[in-house]
Amino acid sequence: MREVAAHLSFGFRHSLRSVVRELVGARGSMDRMADRVARREARGMSREEMASALREHAQHPWTPPVGGVAAALGHDVVHGLDITIPLGLDRRVPQDRLRVVLGTASPMSARFFGAKLGGVRLRAEDLEWSYGSGSEVTGAAQDLVAVLFGRKVPPGRLRGEAAGRFTSA
Repeated sequence: MREVAAHLSFGFRHSLRSVVRELVGARGSMDRMADRVARREARGMSREEMASALREHAQHPWTPPVGGVAAALGHDVVHGLDITIPLGLDRRVPQDRLRVVLGTASPMSARFFGAKLGGVRLRAEDLEWSYGSGSEVTGAAQDLVAVLFGRKVPPGRLRGEAAGRFTSA
């Protein structure tokens, strides 16, 4: 959780120059850079400092290099789920935000996030949305956001023959 919190605040705590320097040090791999920086900063920041960094920048207009505001929202929603799902917190992401994030689903984004969605149709039970074709997997929209971003959700939260592909042990 600490690493996710450090990662969430990275974009507004560091200058572009610092980000480029970190990226060069990671041999151009954004994933390697994000992982290394999050681990380092999670060790170096107290819980209070992390919470403060997130709180102070809640209205920051950060957007990732690609995807604009919808991608920034997706980043924050999925990383929020990365924290709340393992902790078993019953936080519900507002449906207007889920609609925006679900609207970004594409074969390219599924590949980018490592979501193996071949042969599956995802369908939300709590709002009108579906994606893909094949064996239907249904669940809460926020759980399907996690799936779209290559995450697994706890058992029992998805239904359908292929649901086990997307659940943690």
